Amino acid sequence: MSRFFRQAGDSDSDSEESDEELLTSGDEDAAAPKASAKPAMSRFLRTAGSDSSSSDSESSDEDESDMSDGEPTQKKKSRFMRGDSDEDSEDEDVKRVVKSTKDKRLEEIEATGKVMDNGLKINDWVAISNEFDKLLRLVQRQSNAAEPLPPFFVKTLISLENSLNAALTKEKEAKKKMNATNARALNSMKQKVRKTAKEFEKEVQQYQNDPEAFEREFAAHAQPADVAVPKPKKQKKGADSESDEEPVIDDRFTTVGKGGKAMFFSAENIFKNLKLVHEARGKKNTDRGEQIRILEKLLEVAVTSYQRIRILLALVSSRFDYNSSITSYMPTDLWLSAQHEVDQLISIVVADSSYAVQEDTEDYDELVERHPATETDGVVRIRGSIISFVDRLDDEFTKSLQNIDPHGTEYVDRLKDEKVLYRTISRSQAFYEQTSQPEPLARVIMRRLEHIYSKPDAVVSALESSLASSEITPSVTLASSATTSSLIHSLCVHLYKADNSLLRTRAMLSHIYHHALHNDFYTARDMLLMSHLQESIHSADVATQILYNRTVVQLGLCAFRCGLIKEAQATLQDIFTTQRVKELLAQGVHQQRFQQQLTPEQEKAERSRQLPFHMHINTELLEAAFLVSSMLVEVPLLASIESEEQKRKAISKPFRRLLDFADRQVFTGPPESTRDHIMQASKALQDGEWEKCRDLIQSIKIWSLMPEVASVKEMLAKRIQEQGLRTYLFTYAPYYSTLSLSLLSRTFSLPLRSVTSMISKMIWNEELSASLDQSTGVVVFHRIEHSRPQQLAQVIADKVSALLEQNEKVLDVKLGGSGGWGDRGGDKGEKRGEQTQERRGRGDRTRGSLRGGPRGRGSRFAQGLGNQMTRVR
Repeated sequence: MSRFFRQAGDSDSDSEESDEELLTSGDEDAAAPKASAKPAMSRFLRTAGSDSSSSDSESSDEDESDMSDGEPTQKKKSRFMRGDSDEDSEDEDVKRVVKSTKDKRLEEIEATGKVMDNGLKINDWVAISNEFDKLLRLVQRQSNAAEPLPPFFVKTLISLENSLNAALTKEKEAKKKMNATNARALNSMKQKVRKTAKEFEKEVQQYQNDPEAFEREFAAHAQPADVAVPKPKKQKKGADSESDEEPVIDDRFTTVGKGGKAMFFSAENIFKNLKLVHEARGKKNTDRGEQIRILEKLLEVAVTSYQRIRILLALVSSRFDYNSSITSYMPTDLWLSAQHEVDQLISIVVADSSYAVQEDTEDYDELVERHPATETDGVVRIRGSIISFVDRLDDEFTKSLQNIDPHGTEYVDRLKDEKVLYRTISRSQAFYEQTSQPEPLARVIMRRLEHIYSKPDAVVSALESSLASSEITPSVTLASSATTSSLIHSLCVHLYKADNSLLRTRAMLSHIYHHALHNDFYTARDMLLMSHLQESIHSADVATQILYNRTVVQLGLCAFRCGLIKEAQATLQDIFTTQRVKELLAQGVHQQRFQQQLTPEQEKAERSRQLPFHMHINTELLEAAFLVSSMLVEVPLLASIESEEQKRKAISKPFRRLLDFADRQVFTGPPESTRDHIMQASKALQDGEWEKCRDLIQSIKIWSLMPEVASVKEMLAKRIQEQGLRTYLFTYAPYYSTLSLSLLSRTFSLPLRSVTSMISKMIWNEELSASLDQSTGVVVFHRIEHSRPQQLAQVIADKVSALLEQNEKVLDVKLGGSGGWGDRGGDKGEKRGEQTQERRGRGDRTRGSLRGGPRGRGSRFAQGLGNQMTRVR
């Protein structure tokens, strides 16, 4: 009895017997005709290895005999408990079928077609649509593996198109329409089938013309995949295990790649495999890693230079395609491999001048080997772009630095790769110099310049040292130029001659930045003013505007280091007035506090423009320099103004806002931040306590980040002494009739000659109504009281002068601001600039003649470099 029908009273021995039963063949039954008393195995546990007909008869006979008489018989082993000897006898007749992925895919295509046929019979277009999408995916995998189109798919497509037309005709004539879901699926299938039939129009036409020839062609291309091989026998224990037999190698097996397609790598079929890789590139479900491995094997078997160049061009492109995401960066190992292969490509084309890689070439057969002897001019021109590879390497390097945590060791390790990148850029420059290609040469020089213009001399020397191991070097190197300034100058001069106005502009800004970095303020300022970039930079691209902002900020820091306080304040004021310093310098995303939120696309684009951390300009140091410069300019100006209306006119609004906020504080504790130090120093300077002001300013810790910190602190102490003297004179002049010069010299620890010089300058500029008596060594103050009409006339004169200056700015914009940002204005722009300066000069002289007395003094502070330079928009 089967064990599924056992009674509760069955014994354990019965269960063991039923579990260990063995199926017997018909031959055994003939040899032993006596009835067997052991129960048969349930048919639910039988496998395909047993004979169905004989097993059924045996099972029924054994069940009857078990129920009729319970005579015990000899127990047989269960097929699950059989030993090796039993398996060997069965394995000799059982064969295993090995199928490739291609055959499995073809079977799946046929199974999908059958499901679609069943859907057509019941008019289920929803199921047909889903299965058709699956069928298209399978055929796409077939094409990705460079295999021909299966005839079954073409046949199914033709049949489906006919069935679809019939269904549409029947639906129009039918009185009872199908449901909405099925109707939508029908219309969707109409579009899909039409699109697919158009895509495979050529194959469909071939199949309709001669179906048998189409199938023969497919069968000839397909390799035999089903190979019936006997399963290897297990070694028997005993004498058989002692016998040594050599393993048999079956030559019918072939090493295949992904997708079941055999790949043969040899010098003869390199171009054929290259074509297959190119055709699969960019398609859906293409394994990019497998493509890279195929190209690497092809490179190993390449023989000629032409083959190596073709493979390297494809291999580098495949490595760049491996990471298709815009947000994430290329893995470091892939980047290093691509950089090494670009170096290898440059070495090949430089060593053999009969091969050239150019973007524009004539059409040629990519499946045929080309030699210099067969070309007209003896040069094999291959379609490709080395400068595009260099640009992508540089961009991926920058993107990796943007995404790596700058405070970890990984960032430092990644930054070390800049040396090999700079070497590759310089080698590509040498290649383009040899081949005389001006357009890519200018681009690669710009890439090289961007790596060194903002770096100190020691870092530039370290980068240039990598060129010593290269077999080719560019014409301009640090060894030939002696100094970094001359190297930068030579590179920029080459770019000034280029036709691309964008490269000229960026070269000019990089040159100015380098001069400012080396404390050459006047050269950098003159170059910026003569370039007229401030008039047209608003129409440039975002990257160039960021470079312009960085250049202007570096120019302001240069002026501060050189002790030119007014120039530093005027230069840094415009960027600090916007309150978006980090965003303008591409060192952080702007916090949307008062404006509408950015879209995800805008935020992603803004983050992609951020500079790597090692290129940042310290904003805290920048703010300290700006606020200290504003303090040294604003505090004497506030002391020189008596009327409240004129006091509201500030030169530096950010500083004045912070100073007013500090004045409103009831209790002021010890300074903690940089702003606290500067605000308390400003109050001390207003009170005449210049020593306290000096100590507070010099105790700011951020000065340690500035080069030559000792000389900067010494310069600041001297400027604080001078401005402290000016503030003291402006504040207490109304209370003195005479004041001893020697007393002022001792009070502010300044030489007597310096005190006399400063007071004489103040008197000459009409900032101080006084005179010097050198015989007695005193300064005599004069009191001039203006009447009410004179005060009103002074106010009117100031407003008229402001209106005149505003009109001149509007006129300059209308006359000179309409040109493109690449234009430079020519002689007309220079003439207009001279006329504007002449008009402003007349205005200054007129305003100076109207001003007198203590009121209105110090307004000439606003007529310094800040008004001579066009405001940064």
